[in-house]
Amino acid sequence: MSIHHRLSLSLTFFHFLLLFSSRISAIRNNIGLEITSTCRSTVQGRYFLTDDKGYVCNALSIDPLSHCCLGNGEKFPCHGCNLVSQCCNSYEYCVSCCQGPSRTKREQILKIKIAKPASAGTYASVFDFCVGRCRHNSESVVHENAYHSDYHHCFSLPSYSSGVNSTQLEFRLNGINVVVGRQGESCDSVCKSNGQSCVPNKIAVLNQCDIMQKYLSCKGGCLASVGSDQPAEVAYSAPKELNPGACLYSSTQSMLSCDGSHQHTRRLCPCA
Repeated sequence: MSIHHRLSLSLTFFHFLLLFSSRISAIRNNIGLEITSTCRSTVQGRYFLTDDKGYVCNALSIDPLSHCCLGNGEKFPCHGCNLVSQCCNSYEYCVSCCQGPSRTKREQILKIKIAKPASAGTYASVFDFCVGRCRHNSESVVHENAYHSDYHHCFSLPSYSSGVNSTQLEFRLNGINVVVGRQGESCDSVCKSNGQSCVPNKIAVLNQCDIMQKYLSCKGGCLASVGSDQPAEVAYSAPKELNPGACLYSSTQSMLSCDGSHQHTRRLCPCA
């Protein structure tokens, strides 16, 4: 066989390979695999579970492949929830209700730290926040073994997550002498005994759990309350129903004052 003839055969075979490979490539490029949406869900409870799209269903209604609730049920239902206190009597409905965009803002959640320390990470999604927040937390229990009410699962923002960085709060206390008063004293009396005066507009800065815990032990937790003697710590000698050892922050800012006092609390006071 001549060199010319062998060269011709080689070129023909090469052209065949190019043509065949391009067809294979085209076939592969045109293959479209159906992408199935997947869900994360709460650990199966006694009756229900909730997926990260906001649906609640029972175990028989979960798609075994996607782990999403099947059907077109109600999205973000709040059955058994008190929307004023933002607490529910069911963990699964708490998680679903919490995920509602009208109740929980994603941009705010992603800035909240999972725990109080500065080194703590932040939540990756609204679902992560709701799953963690709806579990029993220190603000829904008394003495760590009893609940405030039948609504055990609360999705309200943690009291230490006011949206203001702790360092920013500390900066607003520049020039302020933070003093822990004696039991039953008002801040007017506390500051006067130190040769200073109470600064009314700084009480709101101290009315934060993360700030209070820098100056008080708060062994009984940090609880929302209403009273002119707050922020304060309940004395250990106080009656059991008053939560001895707990720190109290006022949920009604208008009640904060320098002259408020209570026989069973020690106030945290801003003096200058």
